[in-house]
Amino acid sequence: MKTTDIKIGSVYDLKVGKNTTSVRIMKAAEKGGWEAIGLTTNKPLVIKSAERLVPRKTPTSAPGGKSGPKPAKAAAQAKPKRGPTTPKVKRASALDSAVRVLAEAKGPLTCQQLIDTMAAKDYWKSKDGKTPANTLYAAIAKEINTKGKESRFQKVERGQFALKK
Repeated sequence: MKTTDIKIGSVYDLKVGKNTTSVRIMKAAEKGGWEAIGLTTNKPLVIKSAERLVPRKTPTSAPGGKSGPKPAKAAAQAKPKRGPTTPKVKRASALDSAVRVLAEAKGPLTCQQLIDTMAAKDYWKSKDGKTPANTLYAAIAKEINTKGKESRFQKVERGQFALKK
C-alpha cells in the first residue's frame, strides 16, 4: 500500500510475518509512520512502513470475532477409506532373543556371548548400536529389579546370566 492511500480512522490489516491482524489508524506519528491500535488486543502500536498495511479482506466480520461458518468439505475432497492392511511382522526383542539363546545354552552366558550368539543364529541384530552388550545387560538387570521373582533371568556370577529355574 502507498503512504498516500492511508486514511486516519480507517481499519487495515497489518502484516506480521505470515499472519495479519486488524488495526485502526489513530494519527500520524511524530517521527514518521502512524500510531494505531490493534483491534484484537486494544494495544497501541506504531507502524513505520505503509508496505505492512493491506486493505481489509473481510470488512463484514467483527474485529476479533469469528467469521461466518465454514463451508463443509466436498465429497470429492474426503479421504478415501483404507482397505485392510497386512499386519506387521513383529521383530523379536533383545530380551526375548536372550531367553531363547539361554534356553538352548547349557550354562550361563555373558551379555557379549548372548549378543554374538543371537547375531550368529539370526535371532536378533543390533541396529548399528555401538554397545549392544551394555544395553542388553541394562535391560536384563532392569527386568530382574522390576519383576523380582517373576523375572525370566537370574544373575549367576558377575556379568553372567542364566534362565530362572
